[in-house]
This record gives sequence, C-alpha cells and structure tokens, in this order.
Amino acid sequence: MRPIRPGDRGPAVTEIRAVLTGLDLLSKATGPHSDEFDPATERAVRAFQQSRGLSVDGRVGAETWRALDAARWRLGARTLYHAVPVPLTGEDVRSLQERLLEMGYDTGRADAIYGIRTSRAVAQFQREVGLVPDGTCGPHTMGALRRLGRKVVGGRPQWLRESDAIRQSGPTLVGRTVVIDPGHGGTDPGVVVADGPLRWTEADLMHDLASRLEGRLAAAGVRVQLTRGPSPETCLPDIDRAQLANSLGADVFISLHTDGHANPEAEGVATYHYGTDNGVTSATGERLAGLVQREIVARTGLRDCRTHAKAWDLLRITRMPAVRVEVGYLTSPTDRERLIAPRFRDKLVEAMVAAVQRMYLPIERDVPTGSIDVSELRAAVAAGTVVD
Repeated sequence: MRPIRPGDRGPAVTEIRAVLTGLDLLSKATGPHSDEFDPATERAVRAFQQSRGLSVDGRVGAETWRALDAARWRLGARTLYHAVPVPLTGEDVRSLQERLLEMGYDTGRADAIYGIRTSRAVAQFQREVGLVPDGTCGPHTMGALRRLGRKVVGGRPQWLRESDAIRQSGPTLVGRTVVIDPGHGGTDPGVVVADGPLRWTEADLMHDLASRLEGRLAAAGVRVQLTRGPSPETCLPDIDRAQLANSLGADVFISLHTDGHANPEAEGVATYHYGTDNGVTSATGERLAGLVQREIVARTGLRDCRTHAKAWDLLRITRMPAVRVEVGYLTSPTDRERLIAPRFRDKLVEAMVAAVQRMYLPIERDVPTGSIDVSELRAAVAAGTVVD
C-alpha cells in the first residue's frame, strides 16, 4: 500500500484518527472523525510508532497500519483461540502472551499472534487452575488470570528457556541453517547515492555483502539461504522474508541494510533485535545483536550506534534469533568510502561470522571480542575437526 502521509484526506485517515483517539494519542476535541491528516495526526502517529517500536516517520505504511489495526483490541474484549489458517492477531494477544510469559508459561515470542504455542500455554494454565484445558482464552480464563499473580519471581523465564536451548544445541556451527536477508531489491533499491559518475545503491551493496557472508558461513559448515538474488523483479515484503526463514527452520536470521540521512555527518553501525516498549524481548536475539555490534565495531572502527529493540515485522515474526544490521550510512562520505571497498566488506563478514560462533559458545567459554580467527573455523571444517 502507498503510505498515508500528512496532507492526505479520505476514509482511511478518518479510521486512523479514530484508532489514535481511542488510544488517547489524539484529543477528542480535535475531531476524531475528520478525514484530514493534519499536524496533530502526524504527531500522534509518531508517538504511536515510538511506543510500538516501529520506524518513526509520521507516515502510515503497511507495517504501521497493521499495528494500528492490532491496537484496537484490549485483553478481555473478545474470546481468543487458535484459528487456522489465519490466526488471530492484536494487542490483546500480545498482552496475554506477556502475562503468561511473566507467569512462567512458554508462549514463545510475544509476537501478538495466537499460534499453537500460545494455545498450548493457555491450556497448561487452564489445567493448573482447574479449568477445561481447551486453549481458548474466554471470560473464565480471563478471570483466573486477573486473580493470580506472577508464577515465577526474580527471573526471566523466557530468557532462561532460550539460553538453555542454545546451550543444549552445542557450540559447533556445522549443520546449522542461517538465512541471510539482503535488504530491499527489485523495485526498491533502498538508499541511493550518486558519487560523481557512480551510483551506489543499498540493495546492490547488501547483496554483495550477503554473498560474501554466505561463502564464509558455508566454508564453516553452515547451510545458508539468501532471501533474494541479485536482481529480483519485485521487492519481497518483510513478512514474506520472515516466513521464509520460519519455513526453512533457520537457526539464525541476519538482515543486512545500510542507513541514510539528510545530514552527511550521520555515520556508524547499529544492530536491532526484537523487543517491545515494556521490556519483552527475544533474549537470544538480544544477545546476538550485542555480539554482532561489538564484533563489527572492534574489527572495522565504525562508530558505535549501539543495539536497539524494535517490533518490526521482520524481527517479530521470525521464530529464531534474528537481527537487522545497519552497517553504516551510505549517505556519509566516510562510511561510503569504506562500504564500497571489498576488503572492508570482508571485515564486516568476518565480524558477523565470529558473532554467530560466539552465540553458540557457553558463557564460561566465551572469548574476547575480535579474537576469533574466522579462517581457523574454515580450516577446522576442512580438517574434519569442529569446535566441541
């Protein structure tokens, strides 16, 4: 869909304003039924995007529209159940998942999708409080949830579950599946910069980087899948990229992008993982993001723009540790000079391979940032010996 922007009019704007008014982000005095995307509406949209961990641009694109539609629902306003093939989604689902997670039940990621794991967690809760364990969250289940406090105190149950799963899977990379997502492509080139007679595009540079990363990981015994080729006809939506990773049963998902800004002095690398405004996060995604960020900064000298939690579809829907890496600003002359150099892109690749390896090392066996020699991983595979 074309993003709905400030200055637009129409029924869609009226609907957006109604939702924002219901969330107390837009004053009822301004007229919630107006069809004008005025400055007050833009400020409300930006506030909503900030609170939901979305990109804050003041426009209503497909991702913001889905988040607004989901925000209509409050926990307890409707009966929740596992629907096939189109599951129920909404803020009420996410609220339920977060409540169950803090009580110690395993819903998986709090992704606002009422899938099979959420249904099973609800059934387990129902069984333990003496209700019919049908996995449906109706009035009786809501009443039991309101009466009970937290089941687990003093810890992060989901963090413990995810960390234990990583530990039990072992330290080797051999046989793991990594999906690499070169951002944009097709009709969407991403950030585009003209540099004299040359024209650099985010899509082309990130496909080259993804291909290099594919080669290094494959040499370390990893099964690698890219989400697109060098010249796709269309740009694959983020939801489809995430679902591709899920369908492949990927162990890790890495999305590669460059950033851009009107100010050419903006520069640096940032890494994003799934997380919400109230602290719910993908524990393993957060750890992977931290490792990727530290390895890239140490090995390349890019400015450290830190890690951040976001609720983008790409990070929310993926079921494995997933990160999006903005490997510099293509609009920065300093970063661009580095990014267009093949040797620099090789350094980025080595940093990400080292980060993936470190994620699978037990905490007590972790190594200092920048110390893993990626060539040794390839040599170990070639010699028939792996990390154990």
